Amino acid sequence: MLFGLKTEALFDLWSIEHFFSGMALALIIGFAMEKALPSLKSPAIPEKERTIIYLIIAALIAFVWESAEFYMEAGYTGSEGVTHWFQGVEFWGNRLITDPLITMAGAWCGLKFPKYVLAARIFSVAWLAVHIFVFPHSMHLQEGFFKF
Repeated sequence: MLFGLKTEALFDLWSIEHFFSGMALALIIGFAMEKALPSLKSPAIPEKERTIIYLIIAALIAFVWESAEFYMEAGYTGSEGVTHWFQGVEFWGNRLITDPLITMAGAWCGLKFPKYVLAARIFSVAWLAVHIFVFPHSMHLQEGFFKF
């Protein structure tokens, strides 16, 4: 399935959040990398190659998050509340293909259009706050309003 619940589809409503969190990460990655490796700001390194480095780091962060998310979904944290909130284990294609690619796409947009990063950060934090503290579980919005 192309779009639906995270347990069975490549894309779900959380795909939106992955894009905006990728945008939010973009400038943080750039800032951290330029502090850690000042030579990245060198004119000898073309912008295209610098962007590729940042996108690889965004992909690594996305895969680390997806790994942590799997452990929480599968109940390895020891908290039934956390496992219940995640509402099942994510479909492998969503976890390993679309979520990291969408995060990278968001990071690329954040690097290319930095004036929109603050709006992306606000959206991302608001999305997380509503879904974590207001809704009873992660798929509540999709199950309630976007039935497929």
